[in-house]
Amino acid sequence: MRLDFIRPLYERRGPYASVYMGALTGPERETNWNSVRDELDEQVDKTTLDALDEEVHVRAAGRALFATHGDVVLAESLLRPPGKLAVCSPLPHVTPMLMTRGENVPHIRVIVDHAGAEVTVFGGGSPRKAIVEADSWPLQKTAQGGWSQKRYERAVEETWEQNAVAVAREIDEQVRRIGAELVLVAGEPKSRSYLLHHLSTKSADRVLMVEHGSRSDHGQFEEDVEKALDDWLGRKRAELLERHHEHAGPTGLARVAHALREGRVHAVLSPGELPKPMWIGGGGTQLGTDAGELRRWGVEEPVQERADCALARAAAMTDAELWFSDDVTDVAAVLRY
Repeated sequence: MRLDFIRPLYERRGPYASVYMGALTGPERETNWNSVRDELDEQVDKTTLDALDEEVHVRAAGRALFATHGDVVLAESLLRPPGKLAVCSPLPHVTPMLMTRGENVPHIRVIVDHAGAEVTVFGGGSPRKAIVEADSWPLQKTAQGGWSQKRYERAVEETWEQNAVAVAREIDEQVRRIGAELVLVAGEPKSRSYLLHHLSTKSADRVLMVEHGSRSDHGQFEEDVEKALDDWLGRKRAELLERHHEHAGPTGLARVAHALREGRVHAVLSPGELPKPMWIGGGGTQLGTDAGELRRWGVEEPVQERADCALARAAAMTDAELWFSDDVTDVAAVLRY
């Protein structure tokens, strides 16, 4: 999981109020929030509680809210209700949100035909759908015969290809903009072939064909896409674990923290929540299991924080990924070099 979306949290000094709430009816939500507000009242300033007050009433299956100094810095709606939680701590308590949210893969869904494509982008915000078309005529071959038959058929195929070129340009731009990991393509076989031919190498390398789906009838398209994403995530997680074992990557809080401080971590592999305390400083990579070690690194007054919160911050601020896996019993890291 890439952590770009939580990076703004670490551009603001704490302490942070982290609030998790599930889907409730209006009266239940009000009662629940009043209880949470009472819990936080002695730890959080009034302006921050007032800012949270505006967000807790948004309807969603679950909500994760992170606020400091009078501002809600991040508000995430979750597809599954999280457990109720309200804490005030030096860093935002993001692990329940990340585990509930899951590994969201930046990807593009494409259903292509002779007239163009339906392109839906997942990444960098809410899903965005666009219809991409270039030429609308001629689109259909006919059996009219005569001396102009071949010329007409060539014109039709040129229209198909021009539409594929327009779709390819849109996909290339979106791959560049959101860093898409996958481009999932369904639709008319000839148009898919044209599209592959005109995609950049970077985009073509990310293409995965799915069997079902047309613009007029999605059919099993969404199911095919979700299965393809799950399979890709499974392969990616297995590859990271293999790399960790092959290269004897660091394991344990002390060694992983050291690698994060040096900016050498490509991915952190975590078994889940890690409530064990670590020491942190104000900088994103200032973390360790020993306060004296941090002082030697220039941190005048180290403070204690949950290990998972410290690791998430360090990963986000060094462009490292964070993956949760049942196949590790302790935190581990896959190194860049």
